[in-house]
Amino acid sequence: MNLNSILHNRTLMVFFIPFVLGLLSSFSFQPYNFIFINFIIIPSLFLILSYVNKKSKSKFRKKPYLSNLFFIGYFFGFGFFLSGIYWISTSLTFDENLRHLIPIATIFIPMFLGLFFGFATLISGPFISNNFSSILIFCSSLSIFDYLRSNIMTGFPWNLWSYSWSWFPEVIQILNPIGLYAFNILSITIFCLPLLLVFKKNQFNYKIFTFLALLFFSNYIYGSVKLNQNEKTHNNLKINQENFTNFKIISPNFELNYNLSVEEIRSLLIKLVKYSEPDKERKTIFIWPEGVFAGYELSEIEDFKEIIKENFSEKHIIFFGINTREENSGGLFNSMVAVNNQFEVIYQYNKKKLVPFGEFLPFESLLGKFDLKKVTEGYGSFLRGKEQQTFDIDKLKILPLICYEIIFPKLTQNAPDKTNLIINISEDAWFGGTIGPSQHFVKSIYRAIENNSYLIRSANKGISAFIDNNGNIIKQLASNEAGSIELNVPFINNKLKNKNDLIFFILLITYMLIFFTIRKINNEKK
Repeated sequence: MNLNSILHNRTLMVFFIPFVLGLLSSFSFQPYNFIFINFIIIPSLFLILSYVNKKSKSKFRKKPYLSNLFFIGYFFGFGFFLSGIYWISTSLTFDENLRHLIPIATIFIPMFLGLFFGFATLISGPFISNNFSSILIFCSSLSIFDYLRSNIMTGFPWNLWSYSWSWFPEVIQILNPIGLYAFNILSITIFCLPLLLVFKKNQFNYKIFTFLALLFFSNYIYGSVKLNQNEKTHNNLKINQENFTNFKIISPNFELNYNLSVEEIRSLLIKLVKYSEPDKERKTIFIWPEGVFAGYELSEIEDFKEIIKENFSEKHIIFFGINTREENSGGLFNSMVAVNNQFEVIYQYNKKKLVPFGEFLPFESLLGKFDLKKVTEGYGSFLRGKEQQTFDIDKLKILPLICYEIIFPKLTQNAPDKTNLIINISEDAWFGGTIGPSQHFVKSIYRAIENNSYLIRSANKGISAFIDNNGNIIKQLASNEAGSIELNVPFINNKLKNKNDLIFFILLITYMLIFFTIRKINNEKK
């Protein structure tokens, strides 16, 4: 089959090739990081839209014009999510009653999420031809639908294009001043750079290419300077040990099991203590992951408090995940608590962002009639937490985030200004041996930079790490690695935090104004 026959084949151009491009796009994210393919995939999607838009009234006239443009984006999105989030279905393997839903989760979730790409190309497609202004409307449309996907209903800001830079610390420092979604639209724009070399050769396109290349290089210089400045700041902090607090992350690599006996829970707790290796004379905050007491409530774990009393001292605090019960309704929260060596709760945070179908059942009164339930143990949905107050200890103002909450920049943007440390606990055993844990971990790097704070992450069967305020991984434990890591975490009093998405909307409006201005000038010339 030659190129001409491919270009005239509607099935290939509208359905198959976009789908394959979407499938391949997952290789640009963790754990692969083949970011160079985005400089091929996104321009290819643009060129397909441009060609089909031009030829829809002739070559593909047997079908409605706009449906071609929609299906290009939709099948691209279907492939994008099919290869990028297939691991979601792994969580259904832990309950025999849910295994029959695996094909539905694997296929229908990507089919639904693909709609966001479909509407993006439907809206931008009619305006696209091989010129610079079309790049702006293309990038604007993709980025605004990424934003909508991340925020409407419960939101799902997973695998935005900006996350493909996670391995490049100099480039992602710009997250702090401009935010995730502004960086996302700029990333899509940079990935479109090759188009300017494909378009009709003229000075204007070359100037734009040079400008965007210089913009990228300037961002790299900015990131390098910021990283160097941060290193100097840390060196100055080391002079005074009062600026540090000792933390120890424990990653026990427990199997994900419910319905454990009392003795089995006792055995797990003893292992946690063993991995913690508490030094009674050293002031330490221990971070245990979410899910270590799966299926148990805090009141039930209190039966083992003697183990805590025997092994920990008044110089110790332990954070861990546990279910807690709301007194009035009797419902359960998914909580993070901090306890002292007497097993007294000195802080409690109840998870605000619950996982749809994982921790709560949407339309529960209706779907419950079909004997459907959330993926985690039990039929009833978890209650949503309401407040997000920091836990203040010494100079530290700690913001808690439980598992899935780490993917939402809004939670750190809305955090109190005084926040200077983030603790994230997670249960990544749900993802099995898939790419899920790696993709989940990357979000922690971005939240640390955005909030200009150290981030401490403890994950069972996931990546546990100390991450500094520039997104550098100081120490880490790999997925399925049991043990502990320890670090003196510095107190950083810096108010330079990303607090809103204003710059994203400024960029979006600017793109649109430039597009319509160029379009008007071109129409007047005609």
